[in-house]
Amino acid sequence: MTEALIRWSCAGRSDRGAKRKINEDSILMRPDAGIWLAADGMGGHEAGDVASAMVASAVARVPSQARLAVVVDRVESALVNVNREIRERAARDFGGRTMGSTVVSFVANHNFGVCLWAGDSRFYRLRDARLEQLSSDHSEVQELVERGLLTPEEAENHPNSNVITRAVGGAPDLFLDSLLVDVRHGDLFVLCSDGLYNELSAVEIRDNLQPDIEQAADALLAQALAKGARDNVSLIVLRADAA
Repeated sequence: MTEALIRWSCAGRSDRGAKRKINEDSILMRPDAGIWLAADGMGGHEAGDVASAMVASAVARVPSQARLAVVVDRVESALVNVNREIRERAARDFGGRTMGSTVVSFVANHNFGVCLWAGDSRFYRLRDARLEQLSSDHSEVQELVERGLLTPEEAENHPNSNVITRAVGGAPDLFLDSLLVDVRHGDLFVLCSDGLYNELSAVEIRDNLQPDIEQAADALLAQALAKGARDNVSLIVLRADAA
């Protein structure tokens, strides 16, 4: 079977939001290498900002390769290595206080891609007018949902909804989840921090997505800001076109 040749278009936005003094998020777009990433730093002023920037910088240095599996392995290795570097930086420069970052990344080549993530930054796909969250949050409330102790509706407004169970820099060993994703012409994808989906419902995210991805990215950010943007808001919109 011949692989479907894909040409990628992307648009990214990152904003400190309406309440925060600084932006602790980072995004990375490397369409030439088929690599995209969103990271949401934690640890407060400076520490969170530094952590997410370190994550993005580590993946920015990954060399591009023709084979998907090679690039995925190198992205994973970069994230595992920067996990150690963040912990060393926290001990050296920030008095050992909590310093880390969520990460959601997507590596694509032709009609397949791989999502790698840790934390609650998300990866969505819009196909045939249906929006699907492909990643699964590493959070306390998501674990309760999976155990049947909370409904998805109850989880949305749970007081511990922002407590994550995995992050780059959060533990000596980093465990990333991965998902192989098939890609079709016309698919739209979104990588985002929780600042987007905490303000917009899945229906609102879907309704703002359109083939003009620059307009889609602008609309998503504008609506999150209009709703109060209590956190930093970062997003990348991807479109898969026929090459």
